[in-house]
Amino acid sequence: MFDAVVILGPTASGKSDLSLELAKLYNCEIISLDSALIYRGMDIGTAKPTKEQMSICPHHLIDICDPAQSYSAANFREDTIALIKQIKERNALPVICGGTMMYYKALVEGLSQVPSSTSEVRAQVQSIADEHGWPYVHSLLKDIDPVQYEKLAPNDKQRVARALEVYYLTGKPMSSFFTSPKDQCPFNLFELVLLPRDNDRTQLRVLIKKRFEKMLEQGLLDEVAKLLERQELNADLPSMRSVGYRQAAMYLRHEISYEQMIELSVIATARLAKHQMTWLRGGLKEQNSEKLERHCLFIEDEHKREHMLHLIAQEASFEAFRK
Repeated sequence: MFDAVVILGPTASGKSDLSLELAKLYNCEIISLDSALIYRGMDIGTAKPTKEQMSICPHHLIDICDPAQSYSAANFREDTIALIKQIKERNALPVICGGTMMYYKALVEGLSQVPSSTSEVRAQVQSIADEHGWPYVHSLLKDIDPVQYEKLAPNDKQRVARALEVYYLTGKPMSSFFTSPKDQCPFNLFELVLLPRDNDRTQLRVLIKKRFEKMLEQGLLDEVAKLLERQELNADLPSMRSVGYRQAAMYLRHEISYEQMIELSVIATARLAKHQMTWLRGGLKEQNSEKLERHCLFIEDEHKREHMLHLIAQEASFEAFRK
């Protein structure tokens, strides 16, 4: 018996459309697996579902954070586990849909129990970086946590800072926490994975470019300009590093041309899609295979909707949710 349907795929592959097609025929509630859809006021550049689309069925983990806030893979795991239980109690079918593989990995494989930092320790590390630079902060890891020192790039500010914060908090290297057992996924998941046929990303890149050009027509630059009016939204925040937003902000600050903005956005999105597909082809560990059943759908297939519905109809676990 399966507890939830999962629709995974690279950006611009049509995941959201398939989830809505499923919701038209089954009593579903959709859980967004997207690290950008969580932010309020970031609608166009994230291809956020419209009010009309979200009226088809309940949607979760959309518009839950201000762009100045952070939201982690651990937050996603905790929220999603609770949501699946609640949705099942309402006799509806949970459908997890998106492409943030770090979030999905956390749900399926669990997380190492690394302690949270404090504002005082973060300030301490930031003070060191301000005075000496991030390569120096990175060099401090050589003696206290050689594993993370070798693994991290000197200018990977976020991860270098986190490693040093953990040591200051606990007196233990961050890498030591990764050897502890993780909590396994408490659910059986029925995966539908969208991938290009024969690993040909040509059509996907075309879709990516068309989607970004449509976002510009819909007013992406106005959306980003409104965000930039907020002084607290700096370029280092996860929200403002989102693909498309970073490049649009660079254009609005007159750092690049309009044509360069489009080119860089398409390149960055294609790079993200390649990373997502790498995860989908083997990023999840085999140890969880007994809790997963995976089916592949081809992005180029004009009949992928029918193939998806056929697979769902074949599984007895989902019959009770048919409308």
